[in-house]
Amino acid sequence: GYKRAFDQYAEAIHQRFPGITIEGGQYPAPSMRALIAQILSIAKLVIIGFVVSGHNPFTLLNIPTPSVYEWATQNKIYACLMVFFISNAIEGQLISTGAFEISFNDVPIWSKLETGRIPSPSEMFQILDNHMRLNNQS
Repeated sequence: GYKRAFDQYAEAIHQRFPGITIEGGQYPAPSMRALIAQILSIAKLVIIGFVVSGHNPFTLLNIPTPSVYEWATQNKIYACLMVFFISNAIEGQLISTGAFEISFNDVPIWSKLETGRIPSPSEMFQILDNHMRLNNQS
């Protein structure tokens, strides 16, 4: 994912510009998306708990039991694995920002959040070359 892309770019920059310090970190997801991911995580555990225990929450609510829940209680392992992996995939999408920011001497020179894409290695090297030249002229 993005960690691997960062590591590849950092290695390429170090090869071409050995004196540059490179830092990377997580960019936090928007608070609403993070909250939804947390709620989904709790719901996942509650659903798995009900399926494994065999308790039917729908009878407590006087609601007819959906056929999908009946299937889940009959196929507990498969159902729990499906709930776990599908909810994890959704949670990952919710908290993944895909942010990729490049700064040179604390000056932002590229933002994936603004451009919507990651620069190609040649673009990145050109940007860094231009900034190095500007700094050397100063």
